[in-house]
Amino acid sequence: MSLPALSALSARSVVQVTVSDPRVRPLLRELGEEYSARYGKDAHAELARYPDEEFTAPHGGVLLLILEGGEPVAGGAFRRYDPATAELKRIWTHSAHRRRGLAREVVAELEREARARGYQRIYLTTGPRQPEARALYLNTGYRPLFDTEADPESIGPLPFEKHLERQPEHAEDLRTGKATAQ
Repeated sequence: MSLPALSALSARSVVQVTVSDPRVRPLLRELGEEYSARYGKDAHAELARYPDEEFTAPHGGVLLLILEGGEPVAGGAFRRYDPATAELKRIWTHSAHRRRGLAREVVAELEREARARGYQRIYLTTGPRQPEARALYLNTGYRPLFDTEADPESIGPLPFEKHLERQPEHAEDLRTGKATAQ
């Protein structure tokens, strides 16, 4: 395989999709398996708790996938929690692609999209048996809405929030260093 063909396969892109998109299946399957393994019950009911349309633009939500070579490697979603708040859901990194910072990238993309849609705050919960998710949110500026010293099992779902800063009218493009209009 030639070098340009190899780089084309590894190209990364972010796409907005619907829950019915076939590329979402690995996300839902792996999240269901992960939740079931950690919590000892079928988690597919939790994944079906919210109607799919809540993760679409007309309902104030979005579902994003990060693709590499056209294949999903990470993803996540948000839904409208209230008029000013987006609720993050279904943050996922493919089991073969963990420890690469993809979850952090998903969260940043979701924050960017929420801000673009006028949300001022993000809210989320993660399970008490997901220490890597807890660390992700703490390390990306989310404020815990629980006692971080308490046993997570005694709390239940761990709530977090983050207030989104407004983008300035003119921002510097990090790639070029030139001012751009927002």
